[in-house]
Amino acid sequence: MNMKMRKILVEGWRSTGVGMWLLVLACLSVGADVMAQDADHNFKVAKNLEVFNTIYKNLDMMYVDTLDADEVVGNGVKAMLRSLDPYTEYYPEDKNKDVKMMLQGKYAGIGALIRYNFKLGRVCIDEPYENLPAAEVGLKKGDIILSIDGEDMTKRDNAYVSDHLRGEPGTTFELKIHRPSTGKDMKFKVKRRAIQLPAVPYYGMQPNGIGYLNLNSFTEGCGKAVRNAVIEMKKQGMKGLVFDLRNNGGGSEMEAVDIVNCFVPKGKLVVSNRGKMKQVNRDYKTRVEPVDTLMPVVVLVNGNSASASEITSGALQDFDRAVVMGTKTYGKGLVQTMIDLPYNGQMKLTTNKYYIPSGRCIQKLNYKHANGGSTEETADSLIQTFYTASGRPVKDGGGIEPDVEVKADSLPNIAYYLAGMRDSAEVLHSYEIDYIAKHPTIAPAAEFELTDADYEDFKQRVLASDFKYDALSEKSLDALEKVAKFEGYYDDAKPEFEALRKKLKHNLAKDLEYNKEAIKQILTNDIVTAYYYQRGAIQNTLRTDKQLKEAFRLLQNPEKYHATLRPATQP
Repeated sequence: MNMKMRKILVEGWRSTGVGMWLLVLACLSVGADVMAQDADHNFKVAKNLEVFNTIYKNLDMMYVDTLDADEVVGNGVKAMLRSLDPYTEYYPEDKNKDVKMMLQGKYAGIGALIRYNFKLGRVCIDEPYENLPAAEVGLKKGDIILSIDGEDMTKRDNAYVSDHLRGEPGTTFELKIHRPSTGKDMKFKVKRRAIQLPAVPYYGMQPNGIGYLNLNSFTEGCGKAVRNAVIEMKKQGMKGLVFDLRNNGGGSEMEAVDIVNCFVPKGKLVVSNRGKMKQVNRDYKTRVEPVDTLMPVVVLVNGNSASASEITSGALQDFDRAVVMGTKTYGKGLVQTMIDLPYNGQMKLTTNKYYIPSGRCIQKLNYKHANGGSTEETADSLIQTFYTASGRPVKDGGGIEPDVEVKADSLPNIAYYLAGMRDSAEVLHSYEIDYIAKHPTIAPAAEFELTDADYEDFKQRVLASDFKYDALSEKSLDALEKVAKFEGYYDDAKPEFEALRKKLKHNLAKDLEYNKEAIKQILTNDIVTAYYYQRGAIQNTLRTDKQLKEAFRLLQNPEKYHATLRPATQP
């Protein structure tokens, strides 16, 4: 070995040795910093818990009034959790029913939707559910609840009445109602039972060999229900499927994986959970053989499709297994875990973010925890591009972007007031109740439609009532006038403003006629629900659903369907 080479090796050994010592010292320094930070964090935790405990002890001992510990401490806990994110929640023992309903879609009661009638100041039956106690004993839409087991309910709100309708399965109570259509008071003996609302309210074959399946929640067992429905429709000759996840707020992550498994092979990674604690990180793969890996599928989504709906639609998109159609989804990429607490309490705690097969997380909002909490949307500059199995670009940080965007028809302003705005809604509901009373039967759900004469009757009833609503055009003009006056332009444009105000003058009869089709559809849907329940309401809307028609059209065009799933260019 020559001297030059020996010198290089020796100097290299020396420098490496020094470097190693420097590295060890640096690691020790970092370790010391981490330990100091941990010690500081632990001290702050202990200090603040002691302060909180001392504050409450002094309040309990010295405050001028007697405190309810459950309420005061509970409010403190809720305020703490509100500063984090909207999904981390505390459930004391008396809210266990709500937890069960949330996780399983189950509760013990009569199986009916109730609503508060603002005009009457009473709680009414709004929608009995099919094959459940309320429907079986003969309760009807519009029945006014007077008493439960002799306790007067005429001055109670929805929450109070709902709590008294629920109870232990098998218990019987007396329900007294007033039926407006007959003017009679009636009594019913109702036996409560475990109620599980159907996750799949309707599925069935449509023209041209296309199946339709509506899933409204990811509750326990829904994966099996979806699989069975797909198998049944395949036996009936289904060649393509529209899978409707619109307005589905999500639920169980595992059920979402099982549903994806209907359409993709066994052993595929569907979703990964990643958080602070490694022991709660999970990878979920498909576990069984699929039902069909080739049949064309269109998944319908909208801005209310969230969580497990986004896992399902996003995974099928990432695998290029379905065309996602509709509008951008909600953007919830967080996972919650149920934690048992002392005294039978529970906490739903955000523990992870989830990542779908392409590797993206579609969480839209970032939650900041300083100063009581705040939110901000993911900046466009931070949104990243990922790729589906075939190489199509997809984005993270803001929900699932549909492959084919189809916007739904918007609800006109007057229809919004008629359908849901406190006192304004009562004229619509009273018409529906009277219509139902006059018609013991109606046409099949898929065919029923109000006639023009029926709508004219409704229109005259609205005109004769004290129905009021805010015209958006007039409100916008008011706002523009204020701005014009503030900026000094109003006097010059005053004649134009006055002329425009005359043209935009509120005309109820004109608005009712102009928005006839949208209002008729609301009335039709509500009336069909009273006769044929949720499944009938869905069947009826299939006739007029703009997004659904586009899904059917795409499935009948195989070339366009497959072209949608091909990348324009390779990544």
